[in-house]
Amino acid sequence: MTFHPDNLPDLSGRVYIITGGTGQGIGFYAGLQLAQHGAHVYLCSRSDKKGQEAVEAIQQQCPGARASYLIMDHMALASVMAAAKDFLSKEAVLHGLVNNAGIMTTPFDVTRDGYEAQWQTNYLAHWVFTFQLLPTMLMTSQGMPPGSVRIVNLSSGAHIAAPRVGINLADTTLHDESTITRYGQSKLANILHTKTLHKMYGPGSYHALAGNGEIWCTAVNPGGVKTGLTGKATEMPLAMRVGMPIVDALGGRWPADKGAWTSVFCVASPELKQEECGGYFERIAQLGKESCKGKDAELAEKLEEWTLKEVKERGFYGYEWM
Repeated sequence: MTFHPDNLPDLSGRVYIITGGTGQGIGFYAGLQLAQHGAHVYLCSRSDKKGQEAVEAIQQQCPGARASYLIMDHMALASVMAAAKDFLSKEAVLHGLVNNAGIMTTPFDVTRDGYEAQWQTNYLAHWVFTFQLLPTMLMTSQGMPPGSVRIVNLSSGAHIAAPRVGINLADTTLHDESTITRYGQSKLANILHTKTLHKMYGPGSYHALAGNGEIWCTAVNPGGVKTGLTGKATEMPLAMRVGMPIVDALGGRWPADKGAWTSVFCVASPELKQEECGGYFERIAQLGKESCKGKDAELAEKLEEWTLKEVKERGFYGYEWM
């Protein structure tokens, strides 16, 4: 398949949220490409300054674009809850969510909520944010054609670097493991969460068959993309640091605007097929193959049980906006 954002239909009246969209990376360009087709795009930012700068950058490149921002710090789950509440105070519908924000191979750190930083930023914060938005997304989908409402979770080919057990639910901090292993675990969790969302809310699910709404969910591995993410990856393994300039010289890493195409395809293109829902996509807009652990239904179920238990115990389970 050959996909290009220029082929998107008119998205006027559609509303999308993209986390991690304030840098000149995949999230920003995904937002820009959706806004260029008439969508109202919300970008999540850790500060008013960065959020406003991103909105202005989109409007400069696309005069008249509808772009807004939400304040959200993935390192603080209370902030994630507040961002969802803020959005839901402004909008009654949501057609697409791209859980794009992430950090990679950073030094070991623990968030104020007590979780390893990559685990919370890449996976847990997005789980909490998605959970808050699900009722609105399900209501939005009712009465609309299948595929009108979607969730995209950004993963990585590095999910194969997860520990042998896949997800170490006994100790998700992985303190004694390498930073790439911790990163791989968080990105594997994104794939497994996608599988769970698909099972619960996708085509053929109980919710869909009962007429309670349907959400198409996919995981995306954007591949090698030149973004600010690698500049913050201070603990990147030596082989990756040495190999990256060679990959760049051979054209192996794409610019961020092109790196966003698969995310845009999965969240908004009418070319996405129903039978591809729950799948793992690679560049560009190609259905790929995740690892065996990424297909492990039992592990996905255990991860969901662990997450539910954690967020309930810490008070992040109930809907903040109700």
